[in-house]
Formats: sequence, C-alpha cells, structure tokens
Amino acid sequence: MKPKRYPIPAKEVQAEIVVVNSRFIATASPTFSVNEAKTFIHRIKNKFSDASHNVPAYIIGHGSSVIAHCNDDGEPSGTAGRPALAVLQGSGIGDISVVVTRYFGGTKLGTGGLVRAYSDAVRAVLDVLPRAERVVTHTIMLEAPYPLYERLKLLIPEFNGQILDQDFGVQVTLTLQFAIEDLPGFENAVQELSRDTIDILTIESNENTIMPIT
Repeated sequence: MKPKRYPIPAKEVQAEIVVVNSRFIATASPTFSVNEAKTFIHRIKNKFSDASHNVPAYIIGHGSSVIAHCNDDGEPSGTAGRPALAVLQGSGIGDISVVVTRYFGGTKLGTGGLVRAYSDAVRAVLDVLPRAERVVTHTIMLEAPYPLYERLKLLIPEFNGQILDQDFGVQVTLTLQFAIEDLPGFENAVQELSRDTIDILTIESNENTIMPIT
C-alpha cells in the first residue's frame, strides 16, 4: 500500500503583523510528535520571554488521525489558541506547530479583535510558509563501474531519487535516497542495466523525511 503523502512545513518561518500597536509574531515549524511540538514551543517562549503572551497551537498527523492542541497563554478564554488552531486545521497542513507571540501595544483589542488578530497572524505565517511532503524513505548505497556511471545517474531522477553522496574510488560509490514506493522500480532498472552485477544495500529508513513540493 502506497504511504499517504500530505503537505507539511518545509522549514521554520516567521511573520509579523501589527494590530492597534500590538505586535503579533507568528513562528511556524514542522513537528512530527507531541514531544517535538513541546520542544519547539518551549524554545520560542524562551526566545520571546519578555512578550506579553506566547500562544501555541499544533497539529500532529493529518486528516482524521491527528493530535491537536492549543492554549490561550493568559489571553481571555477562546480568543487566542482556538482561533489559531482553527486556521491551522483549515489549512490542510499536517505536522505543524505555531506560536503567536504578542507584544501588547497599550490598547485592548476586545474579544473579537483578539480572535481576528491571532487568526490573521497565523494566516500571515502560512502565506510565507514553503510546503513540503512527509515521505517515508530508504537511503541506499551501491558501487558501480565507471562505464555505467552516466547511465546510472539518469535513472536516479527518473525514479525521484536524490544523490546524497558520491565517492570516486576504484568504482563509483553512490549514496541515494528514495521514497519507499519508488525504490523497487529503481532497483529493477539498476539490475537490468548492470545485468545483476550491482549490489544495493539499504543503510537507513526514515519515516519523517521532508521533501519539498516542486
């Protein structure tokens, strides 16, 4: 069964909006577990320890199988964490944590104003967030004779692989990464090209590889 892919953040990013002199700084990051989310939230709270509020929200997983959490961090109940989480849930993005940092500007925004401000801050960071996919991958290593090297290189992108390392010794040693559903096709193509003379060794598997969406 082909593993389900879904959009996630490609990297940590930040965006800022100003609402009636209050600064709202939203930081978003990929997180693949509750512990990773908590670690991220703790780091951002420490970074902005002088802020009025650091409001967290996260979604771990995607679709019907998710863990979701939010907190108002001292803002009036329901005006901060829940609106931030609602924007995340509507984005279709999984494995994401956001902290919205507020520096109070001296003017109270009211319940409706807070809801809009925290929602808009999350939308602002999502607008600049590069998307990737969470992909289960295998990292493999193989040695190939030089006469096959150029043809072998052409096969790698054909099966959506990435070259992680190349070593040019007696033979060419390649370290490659493939999504698990693409690897069998590549292996078959290599054996056909080499007439079963190239051994392929799987050296690592990763359930949380971040692959940019092109």
